[in-house]
Amino acid sequence: MEYEGVIGLEVHAELKTETKLFCGCSTEFGAEPNTQTCPVCLGLPGVLPVLNEKALQYTVKAGLALGCEISAFSKFDRKNYFYPDLPKDFQISQYDKPLCEGGALEFFCDGERRKVGLIRVHLEEEAGKLIHFPDGESGVDFNRVGIPLMEVVSKPEIHTPDEAYFYLLGLKRLLEYLEISDCNMEEGSLRCDANASVRPRGQEKLETQTEIKNMNSFSGVRKALAYEIQRQIEVLESGGRIVRETRRWDPDAQKTLPMRSKEWAHDYRYFPEPDLVPVVLEKAWIDEVRATIPELPDARRERFIQEYGLSQYDSGVLTSQKAYADYYEECTRLHSNYKALCNWLMGGVLRELNERKIGIGELPISPKMLSDMVRMIDEGKITSNIAKTVFAEMAETGKAPERIVEEKGLSPITDAGEIEHVVEEVIEKNPKPVRDYRSGKEKVIGFLVGQVMKAAGGKADARLVSKILREKLKE
Repeated sequence: MEYEGVIGLEVHAELKTETKLFCGCSTEFGAEPNTQTCPVCLGLPGVLPVLNEKALQYTVKAGLALGCEISAFSKFDRKNYFYPDLPKDFQISQYDKPLCEGGALEFFCDGERRKVGLIRVHLEEEAGKLIHFPDGESGVDFNRVGIPLMEVVSKPEIHTPDEAYFYLLGLKRLLEYLEISDCNMEEGSLRCDANASVRPRGQEKLETQTEIKNMNSFSGVRKALAYEIQRQIEVLESGGRIVRETRRWDPDAQKTLPMRSKEWAHDYRYFPEPDLVPVVLEKAWIDEVRATIPELPDARRERFIQEYGLSQYDSGVLTSQKAYADYYEECTRLHSNYKALCNWLMGGVLRELNERKIGIGELPISPKMLSDMVRMIDEGKITSNIAKTVFAEMAETGKAPERIVEEKGLSPITDAGEIEHVVEEVIEKNPKPVRDYRSGKEKVIGFLVGQVMKAAGGKADARLVSKILREKLKE
């Protein structure tokens, strides 16, 4: 029997607010454990939560960008469960009246546009963090308790691990463009739980699903889903049945392992949060939030194609992160060779970022420096080969390209007589390639041009070298 996977994703994104969801404690990452807490976020007796309006705006902003229906009336609920990192023994979340319902996320997977529907987008508070020590004991850091957490719940319309991976990339990109979350998985700002099941291909009915937790990277989600789908198929083909449970991904063993039986909604004993009034949103307020939505990734990608003459692929790479697109557009305001700027950004710049494992904001090369260097190439002030040296030096020192060329004496050789002298030396030292070229083997010219460039220390203009070389070879 042929099976297909059925996947639904629950993505939790910490919102980029300065204070927590119901109190004034800081949300800054990296503070000493338990130094950013107060009676409200610790749930001490007699305290009252007050809703953070910025977190409300950010959640509605995401809902609007995802095409959700924004609820005029929503409320908060208590979700009761007993974990050591939840000091109140309940989490303030949303149940039957969320802020945003419906909507969809569109993204590309394997070169095709996909669309996955959403069930809801709601707002809740973050739990704390358990810290496990080498001696086997554990501690609890409550700094994270109460940080605004937005949950995006998809419909079970994802069918492969690859689709799940690109769905997550698309959602992360959207949240970064909206500037409502830093989406830093290393700091726990973006996390994902996956609900997975399998069914005979062509069947509409959903089968028993398992929930997978403990996935701290998008590649981890893809690997965990691939394993879990195959595991479920093997269970069914061996005559077994799938048990509804929560499993965790073990990246060392590269497998999912059972954690506990999966909770149902009634297990959480939801009831309305009595200390918070319902949220009633007026259309005028929603329209104000709508007006803050910037140009979104898909629209920006299409504009890059039309405005800068880029390919679908190039535009897709440049708009994959808002910071890349902003950097590129700053370059285009300073120099008009759009394709060359794109090539350097996708080549040298991204290579530096990957090798150093840094963001583009940490790169010593500013948009002005890169555009000035490309202009110098276009004006013949440096060759493409010299530019590679200049780029490497800019990345290392942060110096302007003009200064690097001056300090290192990298100005190109433009004197035809000097290049002619080097060409003659190369012809004399390479008799066989010269004979091959003169006998009709045109491709040999590339080797000879390379030898001249090498002898000239990369400073000669390749076009001028090729012209003079061909003329000499005809003699």
